[in-house]
Amino acid sequence: MSNMDPFVAIADPHRRHLLEELRRAPKTVNDLASGLPISRPAVSQHLKALLDCNLVTVASEGTKRIYSINRPGFDRLNLWLDQFWS
Repeated sequence: MSNMDPFVAIADPHRRHLLEELRRAPKTVNDLASGLPISRPAVSQHLKALLDCNLVTVASEGTKRIYSINRPGFDRLNLWLDQFWS
């Protein structure tokens, strides 16, 4: 079960930036860190928060960990938002 509310997770601008980057293509922590003014360990912590609320997934590829968007994880957000337009 997820620990963090996805709305809390996406409230952080760095996490939103990471999600926007991952929406374009799966990436490693190093790929993601190169586009942010924060340290690689800080990027890892933000990714952990996004993993905890199921907004991203991670897969091992050799020694690399590749992060990508977890589309089903956005279902809860979409369902909540959609109630305002139906």
